[in-house]
Amino acid sequence: MSKIRSHIMVCGGTGCVSSSSEEIISSLKSELKKNGYDKEIKVVKTGCFGFCGQGPIVKIHPDNVFYVKVKPEDAKEIIEEQIIKGRKVERLLYSEPVTDIKLDEYSKMNFYKKQYRIALRNCGLINPEDINEYIAFNGYEALGKVLTEMTQDDVIKVIKDSGLRGRGGGGFPTGLKWEFTKRSINDQKYIICNADEGDPGAFMDRSILEGDPHSVLEAMAIGAYAIGANHGVIYIRAEYPLAIHRLEIALKQARELGLLGNNIFSSDFNFDIEIKFGAGAFVCGEETALIHSVEGCRGEPTKKPPYPAESGYNGKPTCVNNVETFANITSIINKGSKWFSSIGTEKSKGTKVFALAGKVNNVGLVEVPMGTTLREIIYDIGGGITDDKDFKAVQTGGPSGGVITKADLDTPIDYESLKSIGSMMGSGGMIVMDEDNCMVNIAKFYLEFTQDESCGKCTPCRVGTKRMYEILDRITNGEGVPEDIDKLIELGNMIKDTALCGLGQTAPNPVLSTLHYFREEYEAHINDKKCFTGTCKALAKYSIDPEKCIGCTACARKCPVDCISGSPKEVHVIDQDKCIACGACYDACKFDAVIKP
Repeated sequence: MSKIRSHIMVCGGTGCVSSSSEEIISSLKSELKKNGYDKEIKVVKTGCFGFCGQGPIVKIHPDNVFYVKVKPEDAKEIIEEQIIKGRKVERLLYSEPVTDIKLDEYSKMNFYKKQYRIALRNCGLINPEDINEYIAFNGYEALGKVLTEMTQDDVIKVIKDSGLRGRGGGGFPTGLKWEFTKRSINDQKYIICNADEGDPGAFMDRSILEGDPHSVLEAMAIGAYAIGANHGVIYIRAEYPLAIHRLEIALKQARELGLLGNNIFSSDFNFDIEIKFGAGAFVCGEETALIHSVEGCRGEPTKKPPYPAESGYNGKPTCVNNVETFANITSIINKGSKWFSSIGTEKSKGTKVFALAGKVNNVGLVEVPMGTTLREIIYDIGGGITDDKDFKAVQTGGPSGGVITKADLDTPIDYESLKSIGSMMGSGGMIVMDEDNCMVNIAKFYLEFTQDESCGKCTPCRVGTKRMYEILDRITNGEGVPEDIDKLIELGNMIKDTALCGLGQTAPNPVLSTLHYFREEYEAHINDKKCFTGTCKALAKYSIDPEKCIGCTACARKCPVDCISGSPKEVHVIDQDKCIACGACYDACKFDAVIKP
């Protein structure tokens, strides 16, 4: 039997796969075989490491060397230098964006230092397509403990005492949800995993399913036991093919080992799971709309009560939790409610995974204890703003959230704190914006998304969001009038108060939030016909500073519409009527003579 002395872990998440990580794996295996090391060095395809802006990532165990932005052609050098000679490949090490110091171990990187991984604990650590690797890291231990040592009420009490709240956006206490479903008397109950992750830029749930699918299956079985269900459904959008593929493998392996099916762990508990595909409608993240879609009906929300805990899938008591919520369950069972509740803030326990994106140096998934400040996430973990630009705002909660400005950067992140400053936790999307982002355009972007995704069932959402979008479109095209601001506020508050479901009730948040913090930008668009950042093309007017222009002709040569006139060594002039505000002249000028609008 061969003895493995080292493992080469290669990220097999969607982002890295799209950047040739499969080819990297093939090249590494080929080089190992060529050099005669294929029997003692094993290449492992893992789930996502989370540091997506630096992918594809390769990590060497037990040396703990962490290589970033690896290409298939780097495989030869990694094997010859790292594996055979024991020397690091310096050029593939990560450089801290602020200090520019190269670091070889991930534990030294600011991106990972402040993270506390519970939901993401196995991502980047195990092969998600091998159930034995999951079992080696305490996999299915919690399910065994629950079925052999605990009653249904014991399980619910542990989850209630832990303080775990739903990570899908609402923040409802998970243990309480399980208790309500258990109390509903019926011969058939269901537990559903909401994997319909729809926020733009969010991919926490996808990464968990791709990197650690058994943690979700095990938690669903535990939840099913607690509420008295014997059938589970994973509702996942069809546009997540890799996550679906790994779920199917995980389900097959769990059934083969008797961890799903009848008499699990020799108990009288029977449970199995099926996968249902969604078509990618944002509204199906709302639990009643999701249940209708699972039933094969149109994905539309319904008024509550009755709640799904009383009447859900097929009219039976149903409990719906999202992927990240499930990913916390087994750790709580194994380590206890006191351990989990000791993490976080008074009312928001545990950790939260965020998809950090936008104008920040370190892009990727970060899992931090509740109560961590936005400043810590953006500057310590995220490495600050790209190109040393000024921070302007961060949008949390996706299209249902609001912007947070510099004044609130030290706000600890938890459900209550974010709500108090006009935003929300949401599912965990976090988009960072800098001085170049136009807040009116940002609000228009999010409203375009929500009005497109509205199911159309209720008038406030169907018509109201469309009217708001039309007003924003006029403003960004230079056709706004002063009354538009009051109309946006009035419409926004009306939709919040009268829309049927959470999507409609939160859709105006980005508009109302940007109006609250950046009203001067709306007024400049309307009154002065000016966009401070030049983002709104209809309002952008580039000009040339005659004091700085030396007549090098670089701007005129780059202009795609020939709207810049002037002879060599003479001051140039932009024809404002012909200018399309593409910014090519601004980028071409080396003397700062082109003035950005």
